[in-house]
Amino acid sequence: MRVKQALFLVGGKGTRLGSLTAETPKPLLEIAPGLRFLDVLLAKAARQGFSDIILLAGHFGEQVEAIYHGQRMYSASITVIREPVPAGTGGALVQAADRLDLWFLLANGDSLFEFNLRKLAASPSDDFVGCLALRDISDISRYGSVEIKGHSVVAFHEKKPGVALPGVISGGVYLLSKRILEYARLPCSIETDIFPVLARDGVLGGKRFDGYFLDMGLPETFEQAVHEVPSRLVKPAAFLDRDGVLNVDAGYTHRLEDLVWMNGAREAVLRLNEAGYYVIVVTNQAGVAKGYYDEQRIDLFHDKMQDDLAEIGAHIDAFYHCPYHENASVDIYRAPNHPDRKPNPGMILRAFSEWKIRRESSFIIGDKSTDLEAGQRSGISGFLFDGDNLLQTVEGILSRTISSAGN
Repeated sequence: MRVKQALFLVGGKGTRLGSLTAETPKPLLEIAPGLRFLDVLLAKAARQGFSDIILLAGHFGEQVEAIYHGQRMYSASITVIREPVPAGTGGALVQAADRLDLWFLLANGDSLFEFNLRKLAASPSDDFVGCLALRDISDISRYGSVEIKGHSVVAFHEKKPGVALPGVISGGVYLLSKRILEYARLPCSIETDIFPVLARDGVLGGKRFDGYFLDMGLPETFEQAVHEVPSRLVKPAAFLDRDGVLNVDAGYTHRLEDLVWMNGAREAVLRLNEAGYYVIVVTNQAGVAKGYYDEQRIDLFHDKMQDDLAEIGAHIDAFYHCPYHENASVDIYRAPNHPDRKPNPGMILRAFSEWKIRRESSFIIGDKSTDLEAGQRSGISGFLFDGDNLLQTVEGILSRTISSAGN
């Protein structure tokens, strides 16, 4: 089952930030011109395939609603639910009860934890009501700590200001079952009222993740966000052709039942996710131009790919397709030498304009010379896939890229 829903808690007052939050809710603070902290969190969830994003707003909720309600980010829709009266983080879930999926992601709107959200959301277990994303840090004095045994969270320990000790903390991102509502009331805190009870009952899991972590709730950590987070959004991209690279080419492949993954393909996508690459598919789809299927069929096929990838905690960040062909039988798709049709570089160049991509270390993998030419004309390296095992191909490329960077 692919978890598609992600909720963000954006109702706090942010009093520790003083004048910065006197008229602006904390998650809406800009960390670069035109870039709000919340934008970073929403983009991360949306590009990892969480298509239903809900913001649980409280303090200054009208500002959150005015900016985000009804908007889209990539393929995700955004809804804002404003609490009528302050109800705490657990109470906010109660007020959104009729909108909750059976399983959903819940995250704090004022902290950034850079890890693979799909890994947390993969294969939800009915043995647990929730699972916390955990982080090992060198100083737990500001946060308190989490005690774990195996895959279970068994206890929470209060923070001890001034006592700098290493330990495990909650990263503020949770995979939750709708059954959590059985433990909630109005008002209540999910962190202090619900999670300790779940731990006591043995139904709270925990998974450790590495990755950059920042809680921007203090003046000094907000400044840290301003100086560090925008640059972290710039990543290299792995551009992948589709048919013959990710899936077996059955000839104008578009039916869901014809999706057969190439050897090592799903694992290769996961490897690129974990290596910090944007994974972007660029595919010619002349079958649309020739009337064999429509563009909606492409979207459904790609959604099925995301479902299959989610089973192993992987995702594709974006799909670009070119439905045009010079010999199209469908008039609107007839275009000689369309800039998006490989070997033309249009799809790759559009991705560069729409994503924060570092050209260095970016590359394309294809099974035809036209794929490599599109990469060359975009200024990135190209690698021909021999059809054997995509994971092995990716490992070889990454090892060369790391070696080149080291030199």
